[in-house]
Amino acid sequence: MKMRGAVFLGFLIALATPCWADPVKIRMGWVLTPPELPPVFFAKPGVARHLGTSYTYDPIHFNSSSPIVTALAAGDIDLSPLTVFTLAAAIQNAKIEDLRILADEFQDGVGDYFSMTFMVRKDSGINRIEDLKGRVFGTIGIGSIGDVAVRVLLRKHGLEDKRDYSVIEAPSSSMVPMLQAKKIDVFAAQGIQFFDPAVQEIGKPIFTEKDAFGPTEASVFVGRKPFLEANRAAVVDFFEDMLRAVRWYTDPANRDEAVKIIADFSKLPPERFSGWIFTHQEQYRDPSGIPDLEALQRVFNIETEAGLLKRDLIAADYADLSYVKEAGARLK
Repeated sequence: MKMRGAVFLGFLIALATPCWADPVKIRMGWVLTPPELPPVFFAKPGVARHLGTSYTYDPIHFNSSSPIVTALAAGDIDLSPLTVFTLAAAIQNAKIEDLRILADEFQDGVGDYFSMTFMVRKDSGINRIEDLKGRVFGTIGIGSIGDVAVRVLLRKHGLEDKRDYSVIEAPSSSMVPMLQAKKIDVFAAQGIQFFDPAVQEIGKPIFTEKDAFGPTEASVFVGRKPFLEANRAAVVDFFEDMLRAVRWYTDPANRDEAVKIIADFSKLPPERFSGWIFTHQEQYRDPSGIPDLEALQRVFNIETEAGLLKRDLIAADYADLSYVKEAGARLK
């Protein structure tokens, strides 16, 4: 009888064991590394304290941020960085009203930090924004941060899409070859492209994202409310590990090792990164992961004034910073 009682007690304990005892699978979208770090967050051993225990991690690559919206809507990914413009499109066009802003990924043009720079060929005859009339702009995706910056700034100078210039979509890796081949006249260069020797040889800057919007909360991590609420503990653990990773990468003491990780991932020589990455020559990353909601709201307002948004969006209404704040409190 005692044996049967012990077996029955074990059965009851098994029934009472929560189903979330298994690690939660977190699928994360990403587009371009650097500036995005999701595929290399945990490349440094020991950074992720909770990986494999409370959560597993699967970074999934996309050619631009627009398809990430489709994946979020379909439930094919759980968390992802989104540019401020794609975020607005996800709420307004894809109607993902349960989308929540969770944390900062990176900010553009803060202080003396880098701002995404729009490059033209030195021999193009383009010396001012008005010279872009009749030209071809290369973008990684309609609605991407570079695409909207062009539309907003060129509209201020009297130039309208389709009427005064044309837009071609192509993968990020194609932009430099297309500029070299004169298939496009201008494209938005992140640091990895701006500091490419091939671009520096043939290209020159014409304007920056900061010229269009001022300092910008360029990209934020988002997730949908049902997944977040069902897996709060695992999501907080993930953000704790993420913050630890960002702080490790941006610590000057780790610079050589951090450069090597990025170079190995990108299959490029370390020299392509050593002069700029994780310095002020790159976009700003908040060490606490707190996004600048005021800067985000300012861009929403600019989009509304430009007719790119059909209704006012209030950034604070879609923000839930409790996850990253709880994670950050553990690291103090």
